[in-house]
Amino acid sequence: MSYQVLARKWRPQTFLEMAGQDHVLQALVNALRQQRLHHAYLFTGTRGVGKTTIARIFAKCLNCETNGISPEPCGTCDSCREIAEGRFVDLIEVDAASRTKVEDTRELLENVQYAPTRGRFKVYLIDEVHMLSTHSFNALLKTLEEPPAHVKFLLATTDPQKLPVTILSRCLQFNLKNMSAQRVVDYLQTVLTTEQVNFDQPALWQIGQAANGSMRDALSLTDQAIAFGNGTITESGVTAMLGLVNQAQVLDLLESVASKNAAQVLTRIEQLADYQPDFTAICGSLLDVLHRVAIEQQVPGALMDQLGDLARIQGIAASVSSEEIQIMYQSLLIGRRDLHLAHSARAGFEMLMLRLIAFRPAPPMVVSHEVPPVVSSATTRSPDTMSSTSEPDSTAASKAEKNIGR
Repeated sequence: MSYQVLARKWRPQTFLEMAGQDHVLQALVNALRQQRLHHAYLFTGTRGVGKTTIARIFAKCLNCETNGISPEPCGTCDSCREIAEGRFVDLIEVDAASRTKVEDTRELLENVQYAPTRGRFKVYLIDEVHMLSTHSFNALLKTLEEPPAHVKFLLATTDPQKLPVTILSRCLQFNLKNMSAQRVVDYLQTVLTTEQVNFDQPALWQIGQAANGSMRDALSLTDQAIAFGNGTITESGVTAMLGLVNQAQVLDLLESVASKNAAQVLTRIEQLADYQPDFTAICGSLLDVLHRVAIEQQVPGALMDQLGDLARIQGIAASVSSEEIQIMYQSLLIGRRDLHLAHSARAGFEMLMLRLIAFRPAPPMVVSHEVPPVVSSATTRSPDTMSSTSEPDSTAASKAEKNIGR
């Protein structure tokens, strides 16, 4: 039997299996329970967040033979199995990116008026609908507004700004959110535990961050990591696979900068240069670490030990002032932007690290509000001083008496 990739093998078949998107699922489940079904739905969001998956599950809920119109399809009837296998005759899936011409849209809409062959509803699932031409949208417009009772339109797009307002106004629009790294890691743990694959927790966090909000990308990277690690997912393997720098090396570099040890900083950069790294990506990793350090300084205990580096983060937070962390973050942010202007990436990165060492806020001035003790002048003068100062006083008094006598 041929191998099935994780992204397809673990595609959810019911709403209960979905990871995230609770705000969308709640609306669809309530609509199915109350039989308040709209004729057109639009699902928007970035790639790999569940647009097509939700649309297929919704089509299954509409055409389930055992449970009827329900948010919980049986999954065992002929309609449910055929939809899951992609061969249900009344679920017409269209890739708008490859069928942009108006002739394709007209050919598609010619069969709208006919009743469904097998199911309760004829469902049109149009993916990447923003790729349709202007004439195709015009051809779709009237049918989308007043379709027959047995037809439902499910539209999906990654770029809703390109859709005409006339199309948007005729659909119920649901915006799907990006997957957080925490949610991706939790889901990958479930998948890998079931698949009996050994893994390191920091490696999953690296995959979750590299997926950039897409669960499908995370599962594809997991497949790649399993092959790279010969059946095991390790932090070093994922780091090498993604071309990243190890988190421990980033922390070593930041600790050297924090301690103002320029010689050690140059040595660590030389060690990093052996891997031909992307120095812009290293700047991004340093920014992430400084962000976590700042959070630890302002809200102690708020961080999670997601990468196994919490103890070192706390050490940096305790040894470096919050003002220095903020200045380092801002300097690094600007330096990363200008890194491509340097003659070589390594030289520019070295200058940036040396700049973090050179430009640090001065320590605050200590101002004392204590009142100094009052010292009597009589007790501080010596006898000689007192005699010398008394003579001019007596002379001044005698001159004053003479003036009065005159």
